[in-house]
Amino acid sequence: IDGKYLSDQTAGYLSTLFDVGGVVGGILAGHISDRLDARAITAASFMYCAIPALFFYRAYGDVSLYVNIILMFFAGMFVNGPYALITTAVSADLGTHSSLDGNSRALATVTAIIDGTGSIGAALGPLLTGYISVKSWNGVFLMLMLSALVAGLLLTRLVIAEVAAKIERARSVNNHMRLGV
Repeated sequence: IDGKYLSDQTAGYLSTLFDVGGVVGGILAGHISDRLDARAITAASFMYCAIPALFFYRAYGDVSLYVNIILMFFAGMFVNGPYALITTAVSADLGTHSSLDGNSRALATVTAIIDGTGSIGAALGPLLTGYISVKSWNGVFLMLMLSALVAGLLLTRLVIAEVAAKIERARSVNNHMRLGV
């Protein structure tokens, strides 16, 4: 950073800022999704914001320590915000779904599937990073940005359903107001 190599200790401290950003991102994503009643829209928006955050970190993270700190924080916020939202809020939403009919074993299974899927990503990410980083760190960041894009695209169906429900709700309210009900 700024033409200097960081000590292992400094690099370790610096990397915790990604996690600090993740904590803030989780709280922010939860707050936004609760205020807007739009979990999928919030998660997808954060995933799409992670792409430029990662790009800017790779492009400008070496300018100075302060720029690195800010960019690392924002990357953590946008990457980990949706993770926290998906693993907690979605599990809670699925736990109250009518198809489970109060079946606590089914709820445990759903929660385990969500956590297990996250664990697969947590295992594959460092493995791929090890292979790709030998050739290029730009390749690692490209992989991370593509992963964020794919995650956002996988949420598309849920985003469309949320938007359709909000449009229908707005039409219903407008019809009631127009009819004086």
